[in-house]
Amino acid sequence: MGRHDTLAGNCSREINRVRYGKPGSLSCRDNFIKALGELGMGPRDIPANINFFMNVPVNGEGGVAIADGISKPGDYVDLRCEKDVIVVISNCPQELNPCSGGTPTPIRLTQWRTR
Repeated sequence: MGRHDTLAGNCSREINRVRYGKPGSLSCRDNFIKALGELGMGPRDIPANINFFMNVPVNGEGGVAIADGISKPGDYVDLRCEKDVIVVISNCPQELNPCSGGTPTPIRLTQWRTR
C-alpha cells in the first residue's frame, strides 16, 4: 500500500546539509551505523535500502524529487523472508524531509515466525 522508494537511498548528515542547508541533523545513516555497530559491522556493511512510504516521483526527464508522503496511519507492508536475514530499520529522524510532513512519527513492527 502506498509508495515506496528504491532510488533516494538513506539520508546522511552530508546530504541533509545539502538538501536543507542545516548542518548536524540526525540521519538514517547514523541510525544504520549505530545498529550495525552493535552487530560488529560498520558503515561499509550498509546495503542499498528501501524507503517504505516515501514518495519519490520521477518526472519525464528522469529527475527525482522527495515529495509529501501519501501514506496514512495504519498503512503497512508485509515482508516474507525465505532465509535468515538481518533487518535494520530507521524511522527517518529528519524533520525537514517532506516525506514525514515535518513530523516523524513512531512505527510499529510485528515479527511472525513459522513453527
